[in-house]
Amino acid sequence: MADVQMGETETFAFQAEINQLLSLIINTFYSNKEIFLRELISNASDALDKIRFESLTDKSKLDAQPELFIRLVPDKANKTLSIIDSGIGMTKADLVNNLGTIARSGTKEFMEALQAGADVSMIGQFGVGFYSAYLVAEKVIVTTKHNDDEQYIWESQAGGSFTVTRDTAGEQLGRGTKITLYLKEDQINKQKPIWLRKPEEITKEEYASFYKSLTNDWEEHLAVKHFSVEGQLEFKAILFVPKRAPFDLFDTRKKMNNIKLYVRRVFIMDNCEEIIPEYLSFVKGVVDSDDLPLNISREMLQQNKILKVIRKNLVKKCLEMFSEIAENKEDYYKFYEAFSKNLKLGIHEDSQNRAKLADLLRYHSTKSGEEMTSLKDYVTRMKEGQKEIYYITGESKKAVENSPFLERLKKKGYEVLFMVDAIDEYAVGQLKEYDGKKLVSATKEGLQLEETEEEKKKKEEKKAAFESLCKTMKEILGDKVEKVVVSDRIVDSPCCLVTGEYGWSANMERIMKAQALRDSSMGSYMSSKKTMEINPENGIMEELRKRAEADKNDKSVKDLVLLLFETALLTSGFSLEDPNTFAGRIHRMLKLGLSIDEDEAGGDDSDMPALEEEGNEESKMEEVD
Repeated sequence: MADVQMGETETFAFQAEINQLLSLIINTFYSNKEIFLRELISNASDALDKIRFESLTDKSKLDAQPELFIRLVPDKANKTLSIIDSGIGMTKADLVNNLGTIARSGTKEFMEALQAGADVSMIGQFGVGFYSAYLVAEKVIVTTKHNDDEQYIWESQAGGSFTVTRDTAGEQLGRGTKITLYLKEDQINKQKPIWLRKPEEITKEEYASFYKSLTNDWEEHLAVKHFSVEGQLEFKAILFVPKRAPFDLFDTRKKMNNIKLYVRRVFIMDNCEEIIPEYLSFVKGVVDSDDLPLNISREMLQQNKILKVIRKNLVKKCLEMFSEIAENKEDYYKFYEAFSKNLKLGIHEDSQNRAKLADLLRYHSTKSGEEMTSLKDYVTRMKEGQKEIYYITGESKKAVENSPFLERLKKKGYEVLFMVDAIDEYAVGQLKEYDGKKLVSATKEGLQLEETEEEKKKKEEKKAAFESLCKTMKEILGDKVEKVVVSDRIVDSPCCLVTGEYGWSANMERIMKAQALRDSSMGSYMSSKKTMEINPENGIMEELRKRAEADKNDKSVKDLVLLLFETALLTSGFSLEDPNTFAGRIHRMLKLGLSIDEDEAGGDDSDMPALEEEGNEESKMEEVD
């Protein structure tokens, strides 16, 4: 190609694939056009890196422009935006080769990816990010100066060709590149931000598009709340609930919330911890206040009373939104599956809104079947004369639905809620009551069921009859239990272990033991004092009573009491401190059942723990029928 005279303009045709790419970019609607700015700034940053690298071996490379910078210059009058860098710049050959005539390796691949459904925001990964400028510009002018060449101007309206002109009359860059975008009418932001518009004027599609651009979520939102607060304090907000929880919902290393704070349409920050409580960190949205100062700092925000009022209103609107979701059973199931832990964390932390949050809780119960029930619905089903709401905590629904603690409650027709989420233990400890009715644990002391006079009389008789056995069992078990009493909560099982009304439940003890960073000293005073409750109607307990009355020092009585205690630990949700001893007792029982003499049993029994201090042959378990 022959040299041209100064100021003379040459016209070049875009290479075929690039022309197709430009046509695709220009003629297709993309919602996230703003990615052009990221791509052009990224290119400018690369140019700075290149000149910085060259200057390491030759400092004179920086002489023409010592300062390294990237500047954005908007021109409202001419409707242009310029991105200026003092990077390495481009020679004339670079302009022709890089911006149009030699097919870039990524051009074809990017078009194929777009047609296969890829997002336009991936353009930079294919090395053709420059052309994203045509998402917003009808004309692009590139002025550039490289240390090894004159200053040139590249210009194109993407109509199939571009021009290159040597620039001697224009402002001299010294070194670097200036990209000037002549913006299209529809990108110049004449529209009000979506949160300033009236909700009735906004379509579902517009909300969905805004939500995706705000969050980078590939799915649409589950629910939206668009509102304004007026009066002494004024602000506007849009809040969204996602369809599913992120995998790192409770990761303490990530930002605490997803609410972007604006002041009079100017973005201030996107991680203002004071604007919404931690348990609502999954809610995403925008808040725009007219009352906060534009130059507000994080320290000022922490002290700002306006922010406290905004926070209070946001929590109120979030709870309203959740209640609206609850009107659709299918939507609420999705919401609750994703965010129930957040609601329960709110019960634990937010005393002001505890009652409203309690309305949103759902649990399986002894009467709910496959469905989950609300506390409100539970109350409507309460039996006549029932004054309390009964619940049981445990590791899973399967683990609690056949628990011995439920036997008497089921027999009386009382419904029991299954609280099988670890955080339920914390939440119910704070909730305490609902609709004026106390929440009572089926596994703790303090469970008092309505009784007829006849039932009371029978119970007193049984207490008297089993008083001696209770005393004997306490002597055998020692510090393992605080006391042994006749139970009025079990019907079929021989016994169970209950905990103090204000101590840890068995489930809570299990949860605390599983804490990796727990303070082990806490366990000594918070782990529950256990009360052993025995069932006087059970055949095992009746036979044990007879044996104890005949001879309370009978070795078989001691062995049976210890075995009953260990099985009660398991059925009541506790863990065994010494499973080997328990296994030893079971093995001895199996041998008795199979009529195997220990001396004749195959193998070596030396590793099997003794039941208790071995006495003479008569006192072994052979005495147990």
